[in-house]
Amino acid sequence: MSNTKMTIREMCDAFDVTPRTLRFYEAKELLFPERQGQKRLFGKRDRARLKLILRGKRFGFSLEEIRQLLDLYHMDDQQQTQLARTYEIARERLADLEARRDEMTEAIDDLRAQLKWGENMIASVSTTRNAAE
Repeated sequence: MSNTKMTIREMCDAFDVTPRTLRFYEAKELLFPERQGQKRLFGKRDRARLKLILRGKRFGFSLEEIRQLLDLYHMDDQQQTQLARTYEIARERLADLEARRDEMTEAIDDLRAQLKWGENMIASVSTTRNAAE
């Protein structure tokens, strides 16, 4: 499979994406499949780019950030610029995810406290009602 071309269906199966996703990335000029009439054939470079696109999306990178990182690959510096920029974006993204996680933890704790208060109120009302009967 390393040097073979893959059809859109094979790419979908290999990467668990939809044809629409691949066409979208092609329209955004992130993938450049070879065209044979209506048929799209994806080479090794497209497979590598798709792998990076999907990883970037999983980490929350924007498509524009992913495009910039992919474009840096072609600089003649053994990908040093690409790696440095990827590292910088990843550090920013990690800080953002950690902040969101902390906010979520706080919201969960607040909701648990409210549920506990609600349980106590329900129990108190039930106890008062049972005592009155």
